[in-house]
Amino acid sequence: MIRLRYWFKYLLLVIFGLYIVVSQPFLISAQTINKEVQQQEADLLTQRGQKQLDIGQAEEAFETWQKATKIYQKLHYEDGIIGSLINQNLALQALGLHYRACNTLLSALKLDANTSLCATTPQQPLESMEKLLTATINKQTLSPVNLLGLHNLGEVLRRLGKLDESKKVLSEILSAAKWIPSIDTSGILLSLGSTSQDIYKQARNQYLEIEEPVFQKEFVNLIQKQAFDSLNIYQQLINSLNTPKEVQLQAQLHHLSLMLDFEQWLAVESKLGNKKLASFRTIITQQIQPAVYLLLKNHSTFSQLPASYSVYAKLNFSKSLNKIPDQQFRSVAIEYAESALETAKSTNSQRLQSESLGTLGKLKLEQSQAYFEEALGLAQSVNAWDLAYQWQQELGILYKDQGKYKEALQAYSAAIENVTLVRNNLLSTNTDLQFSFHEKVEPLYRDYMRLLLTDSNPNLSEIIQTNERLQIAELENYLQCRKLNLATFNEIENLDTIPTVIHIIDLVDSVEVISQSPKQPLHHHSIESQLIRDHINNLVDTLQDKNLAYVGADVILDHSQALYNLLIAPIKYLPTSGTLVFTLDASLQSLPMGLLHDGKNYLIERYGITGTLGSRIQPPKLLKEKQLKAFIAGLSKISPSFYAPNAPKGLKVLPGVEVEIANVKKGITSSKVLLNEDFVSPMLDKELSTDDFSIIHLTTHAQFSSVPDRTMIFAWDKPITVSEFNDLLKEKTQSSQEGIELLVLSACQTAKGNKRSALGMAGVAVQAGARSTIATLWQVDADSSALLMKEFYQRLKDGLTKVEALRLAQLQLISNPEYQHPSHWAAFLLIGGWL
Repeated sequence: MIRLRYWFKYLLLVIFGLYIVVSQPFLISAQTINKEVQQQEADLLTQRGQKQLDIGQAEEAFETWQKATKIYQKLHYEDGIIGSLINQNLALQALGLHYRACNTLLSALKLDANTSLCATTPQQPLESMEKLLTATINKQTLSPVNLLGLHNLGEVLRRLGKLDESKKVLSEILSAAKWIPSIDTSGILLSLGSTSQDIYKQARNQYLEIEEPVFQKEFVNLIQKQAFDSLNIYQQLINSLNTPKEVQLQAQLHHLSLMLDFEQWLAVESKLGNKKLASFRTIITQQIQPAVYLLLKNHSTFSQLPASYSVYAKLNFSKSLNKIPDQQFRSVAIEYAESALETAKSTNSQRLQSESLGTLGKLKLEQSQAYFEEALGLAQSVNAWDLAYQWQQELGILYKDQGKYKEALQAYSAAIENVTLVRNNLLSTNTDLQFSFHEKVEPLYRDYMRLLLTDSNPNLSEIIQTNERLQIAELENYLQCRKLNLATFNEIENLDTIPTVIHIIDLVDSVEVISQSPKQPLHHHSIESQLIRDHINNLVDTLQDKNLAYVGADVILDHSQALYNLLIAPIKYLPTSGTLVFTLDASLQSLPMGLLHDGKNYLIERYGITGTLGSRIQPPKLLKEKQLKAFIAGLSKISPSFYAPNAPKGLKVLPGVEVEIANVKKGITSSKVLLNEDFVSPMLDKELSTDDFSIIHLTTHAQFSSVPDRTMIFAWDKPITVSEFNDLLKEKTQSSQEGIELLVLSACQTAKGNKRSALGMAGVAVQAGARSTIATLWQVDADSSALLMKEFYQRLKDGLTKVEALRLAQLQLISNPEYQHPSHWAAFLLIGGWL
C-alpha cells in the first residue's frame, strides 16, 4: 500500500534532480549537448513516474523509472542512477513487491549483497546484523540522495517484518542526519514511529499466544514501551512548528489510530486488576477526542495531498472514527470514506476504489452487501487478492446472517483461497497478516469450518482440508516463512498402507473429531466444549508440573480415561492395532495421546502413535541398518549458554547424558560425538555440513514455546533459536542427497503454563526437514530416558519402523515397576513419518 509519507520524498528527489541539471558544467561540444538532451529526457521520465505513482499507477511508474535508469546508466551519472533506483523501489513497494524493493535499494546504495538483509528468514544473528548495518551506514556518504535511499531501506525492512533491522537503520541515519543542518529529519522520525508501532502490533499478537506468567509480564512491559515510544514520536512531530504539514497530518493519523488500539488493549488488561494499566487507559482515553478535533480542524490538508495519498489518509481517519463508540463521529466517518471514494474515482485506480467501497461497506450497514460486492469485483479486476479475501469474508458473514448458506460457503471458500495466495506469494509480504494472524486470519478458517458443520450432512473432507491449511498457515506464521514443503499422504509414492488418521479440531464452543480409516467412510463426532475443556486443561497442567513424578497415577488416569471416552471411544472403524496418526490443534498439541486410557490399557499399549500437521509430512522412509549413521551431541556439565539473557532461569546439569550417548552409540552403525566444550555452534555447523548423517541425536536442554525467540536448543556456547537451528540443518539437507531421516531431542520440554507451546516443537521438526522427529514434552528422568533410547535404537537396528520401535521402548518402561509412572514414558512424541 502506498503511504502518504512517501510523497515528500518524491518532492525532495525532484528538487535534487533539478539542482543536478542546473549545476552541470557547461561544455561546448556536440557530445555535451547530446548528453544534456538525454539527461533532460531522464529528468522528464523521473517526473512522469512521480505523477503516475501519485495517482496510483505504480506499474506504469516502475516502467517509466526503469527507462530513466537506463539513460542515467548510459551517461554514467551516479546520482541519477541511485535516485531512479530509489524511485523504482517506491513503485515496487506500492505493488507489494517488498523483497524486490529491498534488493533494488541495496543495489542503489551499493550495500554488500551478502548481508542477506532482505532474506525472508534471518541468515545471521540479530546482533551481528546490527553491527554490520552500523558499520555499513557509517561508510556511506550522507548526501541527500543516499540519505533518501537509507530512509527507504528502513521503510522497506519494516514492511518485510524485519522490525529490529528497520529500527536500527532509521535510528542510525537519524543520529547522523542531525549533524547536517539542511536536512529535514521529520520523515525519518515518522518512519521510526511507524516501526515502533509495528513492534507494538507484533508484541500484541504474540501476547495472545502466551500463557507463561513470566513471559506475559515481559510482553506487557514491551507492549507499553513500544506504544508510548511511538506515541511520543508522533506527538513530537505534531507539536513541532518545523514539521511539514503533510508529515504532521500523517503523524496525527497514526497517533489517533494507535491510541484507539492501545486503549482497547488496556481496557481488556486493566480488568484483570492491574491499576497501573487502568491509569494509563484513563490518560489515553482523555486524549482521543482532542486528537479527533485537531484532525477535523486540519481537514483542508487532506485535499492538498496528491490523489492516492489523500485517499489513504481519508480512509485511515474514517476507520479510526468508526472505532470510537460516540455515534456523533459515525456520520463524519462516512463523510470521509465517501470523499475518499470520489477522489479514488478521479484517479481511475480500481484498487483505491475497492478500498474505499469496502470501508463504506463497514460503515453503511444497510447497503453493505452492495458495497462489498462492488469492492470485490474491482479488487478481482486488478488481482488485489489481499483486498478480495477481506470483502469475501465480509460477504460470507452477511450471507450467513441472511440464511444464504450456499452463498456464504462459496464466499468463505474463495476468501481462504485468496488469503492462501497472498501468504504464499514469495515476491511480496503482508505484515498486517503476520501481526494480526489470530485476529484476522485464524477466525476465517474456523468460521468456515463452523459453517460447514451446520449442514445435516457436512462435507467432512472439506473440513479436514481447511483444518490442514489452518495448521500449515499457523506454523508458517510462527516461523515467519512461506510455503512449507510438505506432502499429503495421497501425494506420497510407494506408500503401501495409510494408517488411520484422527483429526481433533478445537472450535472453542466444541471439539470436533473426524477419523479416516483405510477403505472406510469418514466418521465424525462432536463434543461440547464444557464437557472436555477442564479435562484437557487439568491434564496438561499436571503434566507440566515440575513435581509430576510425585503425582498419583490415579489423578492422571481420571483425566486420561475421561478424554479417551470423549475423543476415542465414539470413533467407528477404529482398527484393533497398528498406527494412529493424530492431527491436533495447537491448543491440544501439548497432550500426549498415547497417555489416553480405555479403563484397561493406555492407547500406546495398542497402537503406535505419531503426530502430523494435518495429513502433511515429509515422505516417510524406513531406516535400514546401513543408514544408522548418527551425529550425537550433548551437555553433561553447566555451560555458558545456561546464563544467556534469554535462557530459562534455573537450568541445571542433566544427569545421565554420557550414559545415554553410550547407549545410542551401541544401537547404530557409526557416529560422531560432540560433548560439552566440543558442542559449540561453529562445530555443529561444520559437522552437519561436511558429513552425511541420517540421524541427529541431541541430549541437551531445549525449550519449546509459542514464542519463536523462546524456542531454543542449548549448545555449549549459546542457545540456538529455531531459526538458527533451521539454518544449520538447511545446509546439511542441501549438501546431502538423503537428508535427515530422524531428529531426536531427548531432554527438551515445553514452556510451563503454555498449552500452545508444542507449536515450537512442530516448528523445529518441520524446519529441520527431517522425515521424523522424536522430542519430549517435559524433562524426563535421566535413567528412564537412557533406557528408553537404548531400547529404541536397538529396535531400529532390528529393522522395525520408528513408530513401532518407540512404542515398544515405551512399553518396556511401562512393564518395569520402577518406570511405569507416566512421567517416565509418556513425554516422548513422534512427529512426522512413522516408517
